[in-house]
Parts: sequence; structure tokens; C-alpha cells
Amino acid sequence: MIEITAATIAELTGGTLTAGTDPATLVDVARIATDSREVVSGSMYVAKSGEHADGHDFMAAAFGAGAVLALAERVVPADDAGTVFPAVVVADAVLAMGTLASEVVRRIRAHSPLSVIGITGSAGKTTTKDLLAGILSPLGETVAPVGSYNGEVGVPLTVFRAVESTRYLIIEMGATKRGQIAYLGAMVRPDVGVVLCVGSAHAGEFGSIENIAAAKGELVEALPPHGRALLNYDDARVRAMAVRSGAPVTFFSSADAPVLDTEDVPATTGASTSADGQAFLQARNVQTNADGQPEFDLLFPGSTEALTVRSKLLGLHHVANLLAAASAAHAVGAAPEHIVASLNEQRAASRYRMERTDRADGVSIINDAYNANPESMRAALRTLAELGGSGARRTWAVLGEMLELGEESVLEHDAVGRVAVRLNISRLLVVGAGARAMHVGAVMEGSWGNESMFLPDADAAYELLVAELAPGDIVLLKSSNGAGLRFLGDRIALSPGNRPTNTTNAPSGERTAQP
Repeated sequence: MIEITAATIAELTGGTLTAGTDPATLVDVARIATDSREVVSGSMYVAKSGEHADGHDFMAAAFGAGAVLALAERVVPADDAGTVFPAVVVADAVLAMGTLASEVVRRIRAHSPLSVIGITGSAGKTTTKDLLAGILSPLGETVAPVGSYNGEVGVPLTVFRAVESTRYLIIEMGATKRGQIAYLGAMVRPDVGVVLCVGSAHAGEFGSIENIAAAKGELVEALPPHGRALLNYDDARVRAMAVRSGAPVTFFSSADAPVLDTEDVPATTGASTSADGQAFLQARNVQTNADGQPEFDLLFPGSTEALTVRSKLLGLHHVANLLAAASAAHAVGAAPEHIVASLNEQRAASRYRMERTDRADGVSIINDAYNANPESMRAALRTLAELGGSGARRTWAVLGEMLELGEESVLEHDAVGRVAVRLNISRLLVVGAGARAMHVGAVMEGSWGNESMFLPDADAAYELLVAELAPGDIVLLKSSNGAGLRFLGDRIALSPGNRPTNTTNAPSGERTAQP
């Protein structure tokens, strides 16, 4: 464990100890909690102000559950007699968490050869970190985010789970504005940085896709000269980030013969290079099998012998995630044979990411409703179309709103509806007012009759699906997290005889992870 005294926490964060707080109070950083319901004996409770609640209001509950110290933004009375809860009071509890996380990384590096791997991109971060954790865990103590903890709170919580013997620390990095990934990079000081793609997710908050690219590239700029940047060559905006890196660059690509763009690619990208002078990890002969799972030949940098990947993940879009995980594992010293063997065994580890359930009555459910943007919507629809086998099975696309698209929201939703028509999806169910433009786009495409329907909410979609699904049907559910279609997916994944009478709410214990 890594322990820090209350006095040291105050010194590091510029905070002050409340009256009566013992400066020698020890905090095991693995027991730092931001939710009073997760406090255990010996915890430090972080009382932060959130969108929906003020953590200071739950201070009594936290100490009742066994907290020994709080990290707070104000003094909180413990009783009517003037006693206050023991705390380190700081100006900003979230920033103070980041300072403590940075200290934890420093202490581990002083004790062992830690490798920190940062992963960012508009889509695929969680799947990639799951794959990478699966590869690295047998090779050394590995810590990776729970769920999608990838922000200013989630990253410190991930770091706090590391100990002095941790060998690999995998950090997922998300952002809703410029500067956030630079902040996370300064916090954890990554040795390896992976950039997957630049899409239109959060375009409404960033203002433009160019700003998104600038933000994602902050990870590359955070790398030390002895580190390594791993970039998706098939995404032009990611490829262009190579010039922003002070570290060597390795590209990963699924193009059989990537065309080098000398304006985007620096002349020297490291010692492990292909014949054209660039470092590449490359997938060749990419295809999907009858179950929609990607297969390809994988060529590692500096090697002429390809190894065969037969993934158990669902969808061709996972090729980039598989390559990113392989590239990161290779960068920290994993053997190619071990990497491929692990990729061939792993299934989806996090929920609601192309999660397939085959019901006893022959209906297949694909629940991919944890996140959505125009790029991932198209990829999921293509996978659905492939699984349908040109009409061999009836395909249903149950689609909800893609959030945070800004001024382009209506046009992007309209375009997705048209894609569903062009892919000849059998039925399109558009759920919720925010997604209605998908239905309008499908109707306006002109090649359908009544195959597209607009439904006001998930309950209406549930009733229709219960009434009309038939053996052999394949159902895709896809929406942003906030639209809640993942819970609809849980409901219809149950066989008809086992359906609950009321499952409108989230499953017991379900909590939304850091966005």
C-alpha cells in the first residue's frame, strides 16, 4: 500500500488542517473515495461539489462509514458543539486529487520500473485499455481504469489503486475541452501515448473537429523524449500528430500498403522501422468471419513474419483497437507471440460495447449503447448489416440520440438514418425526440416504406420489440450513454418467459462512470 499522512497531504495540496485533525493520520490512497457509499474503514473521503450534489452534505455519512480524514473545500461542523470533521481544506478538491495522484506516480517510479500508458481518442478507448490490460496482466502487476474512468476525477481514482509493485499503469484520457488531456498528462507523466481516432464526439463543446484533434494531440506532446507515441496512421488527423511528438513514433495501420504523407510524418520515428524508414505495426488481409469477428495477419515493426489474429470481439471497427493494444504492449516489451495469443482469447470486458446476447428463442441482441457518435454509429450499422447476411436474418437498428454534437446535431442524425437505409437494415426504430432526425432522414432517403418508426421513449420501443421480434432476428441498440438505451438492451436480452414486469430503471447497483 501507499500511505500519506494528513500533514503531507496538506503540504502537497497547499491545504490546511481543520482544528483537532491529527497531522499524523495515515491515509491509504487505495481507500480514497469520492462517493460516501464507497467509504470503508480507514478511507479519506473527497468532498467535492458536483452537478447534482455537494459532497460536503455527505460528510457525516462518510465518517459514519469509517472515514478517518476528508479532503474538502470548506470546514464542515460535526455536531452542534462546534466540533468539525477532520479534514484537509483546499481551494479545489478535484485539483488536489490530481496533485496526490502525481505524488503517487512519483513514489512508484522511485521504487520500481513503472510504465505508464496513456490512451485517448474519440472512440475505442475503453476497449483498447481492456485489451491492453489483458495482455499485460500476466507479465506484471497491472492497473487499468474501472469502466470508463477517464477524466479529472476518474484518472486519479485509477492511479490511487496502484501500489509500489505496480509494473504497468494504463490511463484512459477523455476530454471535453482543450487543456484537459495536457493536465492529465502532466499528472501521470506517460511513457507511451496511444491516439486512436479523432471523431465528432463532443464537437458541440469543442467548437470544431480541429479543436478535438488539437486536444487529443496533447497526449503526444506530454511524452518524454525516451517515450513513444503510437498513432493510428489510417486517421489523417491522428497521423498529423507525429510532428507534435518529441518522442519516437510508431504507426499502426490496417491498410495493406499505407501511403506515407511526408508533410505529416517526420523523417525519423525510431529505430524499429519498415523498409520505407517508418515504424509500422500493420494488419493485412483484414476480414470478418461469419460471426462478424475480425481476423487479420499482424506484422510487428521490424519483423517480416506475420502472426494471425482471430479476435472474439464483434465488428470490423475493432481492428484499430486491437492494433492499438498490440502496439502499446509491444512498446513496453511484450513478445509478439504473447500479444497475439492474448488478443485471440479476449472477449469484450466492459459492458455495453458490442455486447452480444443470444436468447434461447433465437433472437440475438447487440448492446452497444454506452457511447455513440456518427463514426461509431456507422461502424455498428455496418456490423449489423454484415451479420444479417444479405437478408438471411432480419436486422433491427434501435437507435437513440448522439449527444454533444453541437450545431451539426440534426444533420448528423439525419445522415445516420440515411446510412441505415443504404445498408438495407430491415427495421429502424428511432427512440427519443433528440434522435428524431434519424427517422426523418431514413424516410427522406426514399427507398423504404414503413420500415422506419419513431418512438417517444424506451418503454414504447420495448413494447414494440416484445410484440414483433421473431426467432432469427438480430437487434442492435446504439445511443449515447445519457439516452439510456443500454438498459432497454438489458430488458430485451431476457428470453420472453423470463422478462421482468417492470425494469424501467437501471439494474441494481448500476452507476454511471466518469464520462
